[in-house]
Amino acid sequence: MRRFEEAQIWSSLAAIPVDVQTVAAKALCWYAIPADDLRVMSGDFDHLDQDLWVFGYGSLIWRPGFEHVERAPAHIVGLHRSLCIYSFDHRGTPERPGLVLGLDFGGACRGIAYRVAARHRAATLAYLRGREQTTAVYREMVRVAWLAGSPERRVDALCYVVDRGHVQYAGRLPHDRQLHIVRQAHGRSGNNRDYVLETVKSLEALHIVDHDLHVLAERLKGSQDARAPGG
Repeated sequence: MRRFEEAQIWSSLAAIPVDVQTVAAKALCWYAIPADDLRVMSGDFDHLDQDLWVFGYGSLIWRPGFEHVERAPAHIVGLHRSLCIYSFDHRGTPERPGLVLGLDFGGACRGIAYRVAARHRAATLAYLRGREQTTAVYREMVRVAWLAGSPERRVDALCYVVDRGHVQYAGRLPHDRQLHIVRQAHGRSGNNRDYVLETVKSLEALHIVDHDLHVLAERLKGSQDARAPGG
């Protein structure tokens, strides 16, 4: 963005009520950064001598799998949690895909931010790529995350954002289709139903309501009860 354009935007915020200014200013933090600066490249980024922040919005909330020195509720603006990825590995197979979460563009997302000590930076990135990027369906991006507190803290956090051009991008599927897929899928990390239910359980513990996921979880519980003996 050109400097005079950015200045005009900041100037226009002065006429907006304070609470709205806060949200708009956070969104501008994303808008003002060139897209190329958000792609996490290998090499220098991996070996920076500084702590690494990682934003978790799905299974990383309840199973991070890496050592960290701080865990804090956080949110990001400009991306939202979505069950928008066909899983060919962890929760499904190419023949019978499951559905897993990704960050997709638009809205906002609440989750957990983890701070990893600098000495574990490279090892943590290697672990995350081995876990998240088995089929390269995500783009690694650094985004502004706001840590809960008074005042909020701003950090730059690694996020895994869905690649909409990837063959595994499912987009926004109807609830009935999601239910059918999740109910029957199983991958090397377990069945798809458990993934959704565990994620919703973790979100509830953080007092986060994700309407679509909660609806799906309730329907999954109902379908399981319907198949139980005597149900």
